[in-house]
Amino acid sequence: MRKTFVASLTLSVFIFILSCSTTTKPTEKVVDTTVYGPTEKAYFASGCFWCVEAIFESLKGVKEAISGYSGGHTKNPTYEDVNTELTGHAESVEVIYDPKIISYETLLKVYFASQDPTQVKGQGPDKGDSYRSIIFYQNETEKTLAENYKKQLDASGKYKKPIAVEIVPFKVFWKAEGYHQDYERNHPENPYVQNVSIPRIERMKAQFPELLKTKH
Repeated sequence: MRKTFVASLTLSVFIFILSCSTTTKPTEKVVDTTVYGPTEKAYFASGCFWCVEAIFESLKGVKEAISGYSGGHTKNPTYEDVNTELTGHAESVEVIYDPKIISYETLLKVYFASQDPTQVKGQGPDKGDSYRSIIFYQNETEKTLAENYKKQLDASGKYKKPIAVEIVPFKVFWKAEGYHQDYERNHPENPYVQNVSIPRIERMKAQFPELLKTKH
């Protein structure tokens, strides 16, 4: 299922099926002057990877976030393959971060807070197996941290419905096509980016201003 945004105009509802080849003027990128030490990788899925990539890249200590596919059973999947909902893959991101600057626990907090973790097989207007929310753990430490935090949120009463985020072992990450990388920054005039991606990113930034990279 391709990304869609439903907008109301007077009494009519129009559904825009967005093309990923939209050409727009890139927005200004935050200049990251951080001197990174040894980095680690973490893997998450929570809906459109355009949004998730931009969310993590805005955080201090994250060197880069890469859009791709994970959690499925086919090799070298394409965007079109994943859209069929037959490969088992979810749109995912590989987060490359310096654990001395930002911890895995903090990545988890941002991950859960930047979405509706109770939504089953989808996020916002994007519905389907390829948009499900998943934490891919690489070791027992990540598994324990993710499971404990999920339990805390479930027990906190913050959400009226159970948290639907899956926590599964990481297997392989397939990097998405080049035109998906930095999509939110490169296509700010895209209706989906304007009406879904940017509001979602701004909601995250309002919750964690102390974690954001500074503009230069």
